[in-house]
Amino acid sequence: MSLGPLLSARPPIPWHALAAFAALAIGGVQLALPKGTLRHRAMGYLWAALMLAVAISSFWIQQIRLIGPFSPIHLLSILVLVTVPLAVWHARNHRVAKHRKAMIALYIFALVGAGVFTLVPGRIMHDVFGVAQARP
Repeated sequence: MSLGPLLSARPPIPWHALAAFAALAIGGVQLALPKGTLRHRAMGYLWAALMLAVAISSFWIQQIRLIGPFSPIHLLSILVLVTVPLAVWHARNHRVAKHRKAMIALYIFALVGAGVFTLVPGRIMHDVFGVAQARP
């Protein structure tokens, strides 16, 4: 693993990726730790802010242009921008089942699922996590 390709990429790619890594880690902790505590609430607000940062920063990442300057992944960003505040609202209004469902779906699809697609050849994260090819 080498962070060189990521750190040398033009902004906002490094910020976007680092926010996504942080959200992935914090989200995993959130899923494992007890719910309803002050720690859960504080980490949840941090996670929500990171998710919004990831979604907003994605609009300035336009390497794949299928619809003008955007790609279908930007539809996911719009969904995140709608779902994160809605999920927080559910929590604040004690709609725990809806909050849980929305947050788990965001974690699985918007972070893990979208993250897998960043590992395809030609993408920066492929270079970060890619295995060096053997030389003869």
